Amino acid sequence: MTPPRAPRVVGRDPLPAAVAGAWPRAAAPDTWLLSVSRYVSAMDQDRPGKILDADERERAGRFMRTEDRHRYTAAHLGLRELLGGYLDLDPATVPFTREACPGCGGPHGRPAVAGTPLHFNMSHAGDLVLFAFAGAPIGADVERVQPASVVAQVAGSLHPAERAELESLAEADRPAAFARCWTRKEAYLKGIGTGLSQDPALDYVGTGERPVPVGPWTLTDIPGEHLAAAAADAADAADAGGTGYAAAYALLG
Repeated sequence: MTPPRAPRVVGRDPLPAAVAGAWPRAAAPDTWLLSVSRYVSAMDQDRPGKILDADERERAGRFMRTEDRHRYTAAHLGLRELLGGYLDLDPATVPFTREACPGCGGPHGRPAVAGTPLHFNMSHAGDLVLFAFAGAPIGADVERVQPASVVAQVAGSLHPAERAELESLAEADRPAAFARCWTRKEAYLKGIGTGLSQDPALDYVGTGERPVPVGPWTLTDIPGEHLAAAAADAADAADAGGTGYAAAYALLG
């Protein structure tokens, strides 16, 4: 299996001319990471008002905590800038829509750009935002690696075989294994459009070094060294390497 390309960093690695205006058509998705603290510190304070739409600005304003407001704003600005680059559009004019929910048919499934075959997904944790783009449906997830005490509390939501795998490990090894499993699982559930409204215990993705495909979906871990290198500018960079973060994407086909 071809290893994933290292994520590029929003704000440090601009879209090259070969990519701008040409969304990724190859089998391997494009992935990008954004450091919220670095991005916000360098951001023109007028930019959110110029780029985000009314709904995005209203939602950003509802966050009580500054760090949450900054994370939401940076994530949506970064997404619009990247989509604008791929599709050769002004970021403010990217026509977002929602696909039909696979469960009820309502308009709250995967986010999409109207009129284009480009697929995307994003996730955030701590100071990092992960973006993934592909020519097929894709889901992505990034998470902080949680301490063993937290893993013990939430491991019951996993597939029975995954719970058994965690229980067979030494306690010190469980946080990294759980993080691998959970990012794969969330990426897959976001990819199919249900998110966590679907019971995460239903599908087996594995806790080991290699993810297990789910039907036609291929799951790929983003190696820790890629996250560490791409997150070097983050305010919490000391936590970004090794087991600080875990990330994965799920691609249809």
